[in-house]
Amino acid sequence: MNENKTVPTDQPVNDFLSNLEDEQQVADSLVLIEMMHEITGEPAVMWGSAIIGFGKAHYKYESGREGDIPKLSFSPRKGKLSLYITYWPEKYKKQLDEMGKYSHSKACIYIKSLRDVDTIKLHDVMRKMYRDNEAVTSDQSVLS
Repeated sequence: MNENKTVPTDQPVNDFLSNLEDEQQVADSLVLIEMMHEITGEPAVMWGSAIIGFGKAHYKYESGREGDIPKLSFSPRKGKLSLYITYWPEKYKKQLDEMGKYSHSKACIYIKSLRDVDTIKLHDVMRKMYRDNEAVTSDQSVLS
């Protein structure tokens, strides 16, 4: 079975941020770090080379594949912030729509800049998603 490539590293988060070229992404990242730390009570840790994560949850698929993931995380990607904060973004459509401009995939929410969203509503929806995710992962449930 393949090993997970996205695991916690010893790379300091500030070193990663200092290498970002987009000053707005650095500023947005600092705000997200503060928000996610407040929600989880966990410090920011680099996962792989480009994901800033908070806490750790274990998952196991029905196939037997298992590993660890951060409880909340994000990555400043080219042209957007990728927020890895839920397994079911469609479940939170109403709250996300109230938050502002975003798009999503199966497990990511994409925001171009925090200027495009109401950060108070973003914080509220992240807190709700985190609590819902905690309920799923706290007993090492099988995720699909």
